Amino acid sequence: MPVSIRDRSAVGRFPSVTPIFWEDEEEEKEEPEEDDAEEENACRRWLRKVCPCCCPKPNDDDTDILVKKIDKPGKEDGINGEKPVTGGSQLDELLLNVQSIDLMKSKSGENRTEHHTNLFQSDDFIIRRGQTFLMWITLSRPFSPDTDKLHLELKTGPLPTVSKRTHVIVPLVEELKDNRWEAAVVRQDDKKILLSVNSPPTAVIGRYRLTVETTCATGQAVSAHDPANDVYLLFNPWCEDDTVFLHSEDERQEYVLNDVGRIYYGTSNQIGVRTWSYGQFNDEILDACVFVLEKSGTPPSGWGDPINVVRVISAMMNSPGDSGVLEGDWSGDYSAGTSPSVWSGSVEILKEYIKNNGSPVKYGQCWVFAGVFTTVLRCLGVPSRTVTNFSSAHDTDVSLTTDVYLDENLNPIDHLNGDSIWNFHVWNDCWMARPDLPPGNGGWQAVDATPQETSQGTYCCGPASLAAVRNGQVFLKHDCQFVFAEVNSDKIYWQRNIDGTFSQIYSENKLVGHFISTKAVGTDERSDITNLYKHPEESVQERIAVETACSYGSKAEAYSCHAAKDVSVKVTMDGEGPKMGGDAELTIALSNDSSEQRTLILHSQVEVIYYTGVHKATVRKDKMELDLQPNKVNSLEWSLKYKDYKDQLVDQAALMLTLSGRVKETQQVLATQFIFRLRTPDLIIKPIGKAVVGEKMSVEISFTNPLPQVLKAVIFHVEGLGLLTAKKIHYGDIGSHASVSLTEHLVPSLSGPRKLLASLDCKQLTQVHGVTDITVEEKSNGAL
Repeated sequence: MPVSIRDRSAVGRFPSVTPIFWEDEEEEKEEPEEDDAEEENACRRWLRKVCPCCCPKPNDDDTDILVKKIDKPGKEDGINGEKPVTGGSQLDELLLNVQSIDLMKSKSGENRTEHHTNLFQSDDFIIRRGQTFLMWITLSRPFSPDTDKLHLELKTGPLPTVSKRTHVIVPLVEELKDNRWEAAVVRQDDKKILLSVNSPPTAVIGRYRLTVETTCATGQAVSAHDPANDVYLLFNPWCEDDTVFLHSEDERQEYVLNDVGRIYYGTSNQIGVRTWSYGQFNDEILDACVFVLEKSGTPPSGWGDPINVVRVISAMMNSPGDSGVLEGDWSGDYSAGTSPSVWSGSVEILKEYIKNNGSPVKYGQCWVFAGVFTTVLRCLGVPSRTVTNFSSAHDTDVSLTTDVYLDENLNPIDHLNGDSIWNFHVWNDCWMARPDLPPGNGGWQAVDATPQETSQGTYCCGPASLAAVRNGQVFLKHDCQFVFAEVNSDKIYWQRNIDGTFSQIYSENKLVGHFISTKAVGTDERSDITNLYKHPEESVQERIAVETACSYGSKAEAYSCHAAKDVSVKVTMDGEGPKMGGDAELTIALSNDSSEQRTLILHSQVEVIYYTGVHKATVRKDKMELDLQPNKVNSLEWSLKYKDYKDQLVDQAALMLTLSGRVKETQQVLATQFIFRLRTPDLIIKPIGKAVVGEKMSVEISFTNPLPQVLKAVIFHVEGLGLLTAKKIHYGDIGSHASVSLTEHLVPSLSGPRKLLASLDCKQLTQVHGVTDITVEEKSNGAL
């Protein structure tokens, strides 16, 4: 039976007895044995009372027997199956002990470079699955393959289990083979051996505790667990056998390694953009991402499947039900936290979440949820990007249509209009194979962390295959119905009849899902990926996809309307649209394509809305009768004064013009909605001086108030990866149409191209931000 000796710090069945036995044995050899009963060690007497079979009354051979029985493998090992750990004793000299472990985790070393983890700023050992890594082990004597045995043990989660792949035993073999945990000696230098260790491309990701167990003729020994040697295992987009494998190196650089991105917002006619610092390689962020997984309470045995992992993270980005990272708020009152428009990066949010031990950070909206989601996915090795859908439908009744209910006079019935069309909605795409779906559905998958509707009882969404969404295959998991409705649902208008029932009177099939956008690979340009989500509007393929999808909806028999039309209405806007603080001007074009005059009764209503499409306040209503000449387009100039809307504005400064009408001669119904935003000014950021690592420099931030009113309690928010940690500057009030500037000092910590981001927030004005590029040089070695 092999013999092993526990260290005093080891926790096991007999935590502190064994070392004392050996001390007693020494004493017994040196002192006369005149009165064994009186001189016997107190711990030994206690132990014999508890378990006389394991500790009989001392005789000449009892010490050896006792040690062997204590170290019998199986249930008598340490807590959670931990093997006894060797400690300081005479027997140690006979065992093959591990003196040190060197994981070669230098950022510039072979392991971190080959595994594409050298950008992580932490000194942890971070590797990717499905790929070999090297490690040195220093032993108490030279390793002999003929008589000695050695293996590694890796454990993750609270209850590591071999059958669930959360307790991994890595054997020592002569030659490594793919797709399995194995180790091989590639070099021996006296007491040191260099191991090449391989992991399978399906391994569970997360943080593993590493120990080394050795066996020789005199017994077994296990190295003590050292947290500094914990192994962080990530998904591997560079490994062809990993389900997240991405073949393009340019796309891997963008969707895994790029730590700064662009997020689009606004309306389909007025696309705005802001820069977002993902910061997935920042110190503490990997620990925060692992913390998010652990806090989900899901079993680590499922963390080898990216489908499951992205679904878990989608749920953990929001707070309902599981105290996730961010608490959503669309009320406009953010006094108990930080306004969503102030955030310009994920690092500050994730650090605050882990600092507060998992208490949700206040507050987020869709672009914040998506920005943090991208950070976590890229950090864990899942290729991902932030995506914006303009005119994004929110279907609340699984009809796969966006329904608008009108009364007998064609006025909207607000309490029935639960479906909405958001000016924009931001979610994520992530890349992976889908072995759980029919062939052809792998690649980009839509996932959404904003809590809108539940999926299997949890506020999460996806992964939904973009190929399935494009073709209307909404019966495939996960949540393809909801995503399809967001990008390609028809908008149907229903009018209330005298008896209280509703009749379908009009439909629009090109209103939803415009300019679906993400940052282009390798540049800051906008890439339009609408074609990945839907076929060209009104093409045969697109109509087939809609009909296929709606056949699975709750209103399959009434998804379209084929009434004849000869009068149409269209709303247009000049240039980039109205500015905040000015009047809003639009053009209404009414086209009569018939050969006869038409008379139109036109109702108009303008509302202030949240960017989610939810009504906040009605600003103005109008009704007019118009004579439309045959085969002509009549243009009406429509305007809204600043004084009419200034007291009703909310986040994103969005307005919606609703037009509805009926043609007297044909009873044709017209209806459309046009959403526009009021453009806010940018912050101008100007670097001052040369940017050098470790040397102080300055930036000047300037801003002009566009409003004819004072901005109260203005706060500037500034941050930049490798330039400046996130900070808030409480500036105070800014007068009507006043221009201000402030200077901020910083000391760059990382070289290369960097971006400094700034935003402004106050009750009267939001969504004001700016960005500047700063190229930081390395500090000259010749400087004295």
